[in-house]
Amino acid sequence: MWDAKNMICDADPRHGRYLTASAMFRGKMSTKEVDGQMINVQNKNTSYFVEWIPSNVKSSVCDIPSTSLNMTSTFVGNSTSIQEMFRRVSEQFTAMFRRRAFLHWYTGEGMDEMEFNEAESIMNDLVAENRQYQDATAEYEQKDQQGS
Repeated sequence: MWDAKNMICDADPRHGRYLTASAMFRGKMSTKEVDGQMINVQNKNTSYFVEWIPSNVKSSVCDIPSTSLNMTSTFVGNSTSIQEMFRRVSEQFTAMFRRRAFLHWYTGEGMDEMEFNEAESIMNDLVAENRQYQDATAEYEQKDQQGS
């Protein structure tokens, strides 16, 4: 479930840190065992979870299995590794925008070139913001709150 092969996009979670995560399980299994395993994963992989969000992994169990399988799970994670994908998209966009590739299709429909510049800026901000979250520590968060 936590493996990079199971992710929807090409962003390796080992290259970032989880801000939050949720796992939903269906089938006959012990809630206590599920919770224990989730805590075990966190304890073994503390470097992959931000420390400044307490209890950032949640799990739930529905004891009614899906019709085709005895046990299933769904995992949703918010990881700073998504910045890899944002960075790739931004680099590809910048290369195409410099050549003005396909731009005429959009300007012909009423879009302004400035909208593309703004979109590029937003993507770069997302990458920087995720990097900041990845590098933040609980100490930094406490100092920031005391200074406010």
